[in-house]
Amino acid sequence: MKTSARDGTASRTIRFLAHTHADRPREEWQQLEDHLEGVAVLAERNAAVFECGEWGRLAGLWHDLGKYSEAFQAYLEATHDTHQAEIAGRVDHSTAGAKHAVDKLGILGHLIAFPIAGHHSGLLNANANGACMRSRLVKKVEPYDGAPEHIIDQPTPPLPRILAEAMRRRDPFAVGFFVRMLFSALVDADFLDTERFMNERRAAWREEWPEDVLPQMAAALAGHISSLGGGAATSVNRERRHVLESCLQAARRPPGLYSLTVPTGGGKTLSSLAFALSHAIEHGLRRIIYVVPFTSIIEQNADVFRKVVAPLVAAGMADPIVEHHSNLDPDQETEGSRLAAENWDAPLIVTTSVQFYESLFANRTSRCRKLHNMARSVIILDEAQALPVEFLAPCLRALDELTENYGATVVLCTATQPAIQRREDFPIGLVVGRDNEIVPDPERLFEELKRVEVTTEPDTLTDDLLADRLLAQDQVLCIVNTRGHARGLAEILGESEEHFHLSALMCPAHRSQQLGHIVSRLEDGLPCRVVATRLIEAGVDVDFPVVFRSLAGLDSIAQAAGRCNRNGRLAKGETVVFRSEHVDRERFAAATADAAAQTLAGHENALSLEAIEAYFRLYFWDQYHRTDAKAVLDEFHLGRERDLPFLFGFARVAAEFKLIEDTGKPVIVPWGVEGEKLCDELRSAWSGVPSMDLVRRLQRYTVQVPERLWRRNLNQAFELVHGQYAVLVFPDRHYSEWTGLRLPDGPADLLMT
Repeated sequence: MKTSARDGTASRTIRFLAHTHADRPREEWQQLEDHLEGVAVLAERNAAVFECGEWGRLAGLWHDLGKYSEAFQAYLEATHDTHQAEIAGRVDHSTAGAKHAVDKLGILGHLIAFPIAGHHSGLLNANANGACMRSRLVKKVEPYDGAPEHIIDQPTPPLPRILAEAMRRRDPFAVGFFVRMLFSALVDADFLDTERFMNERRAAWREEWPEDVLPQMAAALAGHISSLGGGAATSVNRERRHVLESCLQAARRPPGLYSLTVPTGGGKTLSSLAFALSHAIEHGLRRIIYVVPFTSIIEQNADVFRKVVAPLVAAGMADPIVEHHSNLDPDQETEGSRLAAENWDAPLIVTTSVQFYESLFANRTSRCRKLHNMARSVIILDEAQALPVEFLAPCLRALDELTENYGATVVLCTATQPAIQRREDFPIGLVVGRDNEIVPDPERLFEELKRVEVTTEPDTLTDDLLADRLLAQDQVLCIVNTRGHARGLAEILGESEEHFHLSALMCPAHRSQQLGHIVSRLEDGLPCRVVATRLIEAGVDVDFPVVFRSLAGLDSIAQAAGRCNRNGRLAKGETVVFRSEHVDRERFAAATADAAAQTLAGHENALSLEAIEAYFRLYFWDQYHRTDAKAVLDEFHLGRERDLPFLFGFARVAAEFKLIEDTGKPVIVPWGVEGEKLCDELRSAWSGVPSMDLVRRLQRYTVQVPERLWRRNLNQAFELVHGQYAVLVFPDRHYSEWTGLRLPDGPADLLMT
């Protein structure tokens, strides 16, 4: 119970509420001061990781000052619906705290005002083209006289080192990045405190791990590697041991930016994890974030890591691995979606480049929750060069901020060439010190691991001719650029126990099963012909004597060659690069394919470091003018006006920053017994909001579909559960055990990779 007068004079007593609850008596509804203090504690903890705890605490204390208004309290009393008041904006409660921050702290208050004003709607623009923050800061708000003095009158916190340095350099991007991290610290704290009150059951589901979880994982990894035994005493196995030892030695060096350049088949996946765990333990870092290029291969890396930690899970530890796809991220912001959003509070996160980079430039609350958990983490970027040229500059700038100012270690992990390192003709590149090249003498390593001959087919291959070439081989892998091409070619080969199809038309659980069959047949020496998309090019340990690869970027060709004679059992494997008859449909790959074709024509050894350098010169370095095609970096400026000193276009950047223009929309497939069970659990989710654990498990049963096709088949091939999750209704009709999802339209409509 509190008085409404700040001067201490007698006044009627008011109970100021933060949240109501339909299933609890009125006296148990959450008190506003309790909520503000709870959020302040959590936000301070979140921001303290990057030495800005006092700023996080202040944002937490002030974020809901507008709820002290009589209008907001009257609305709650009348409707008992906190969420409608917050989401629909019927009573604006976030502007008051933003205005108070500016009134109290002056120019620096704007940096707290951004997170407070956006803690439900998302970070706003504040620039000449869309001064949303200016309109918010001059907006008349309902009086919040009921707010107690000890919350209102907080001292000005000292200027954080990160912010002081950025202001000294007059670096608007760094200042904007600080605002994002503070926003993340606040919204995650707000969600967690709200969840504790609104949904105790969901809060109780959040996993906890022992303090020594990373040492336990490191010990489990050492045991796992030891159990593999190293295989035969081949040059490949000898070099894999060398890579692992180099990673363990480099882990003792200080946090920063590292490069791990290892050809495919060199044991990069487990060795990079060994570096990450040892480095985190050595320097007190908090988690490992493993970033892979494509959604379609994420589960393969996660499966490898789960084998490592299986003994820990069997002994009772909560699974320390979180796979975070973008598959089931909701398009629309709701209270339920925000509470169920992933905040990456786990020891090992496996995610995609799209999820990682787009989160760094997002403005929505659910997408930004995780950002503060990137600080003081080890971030492994698998195939670090797999970025569109158009977004290179902002992506590299963000990585630089994480390593320079937020205590992260970033490892540029590549099987080709450190293409995004700074050089004279590529000034935006990242600077990796000589001592931070994890494996010394990469030229020697590439030469030692050379075990494949790459040849180029002179003529375009039709699918019929290509199928004949594949049928002439007992064990062969053919990698093409699109799902539609893979399905069409597989259908020409025909269903057989000797033939396999792998593409993102199949849900991950189905692909994992098929991959297991493929590995077994290869090990047993049985005929095995596989048609796949590029999802098989990274993190998949298969070993074919012959590989066919449809023309693509040279880094993709190198990855394909890594599935050929992978373990060095043959004197020489054969990888054949060919032009497909579908090349006119593959415009998205035109730039990389053209650069690769020019490189292949001029170099006898397509996988030499000289050839790879020539390829990246054509594709990256000579296109420096295109590295910020969406002008993302131009959206950050320091202003000259006191009422708008920071001209940041957060909302515009979020709208423009799409690594893939059409990532598609997810369809959940009730594949197998487990898939059917999970879909039943989804339909019966309490209050229509599935648990985070259920959403995570459903990711293995999703297929991404082009949006036009998704909308065309809504309410025909699949239903919308809880207004948000599309579930395939007739799997017998629309899902094939041979090729996966089969919607009424032909393969041409399923050309997503």
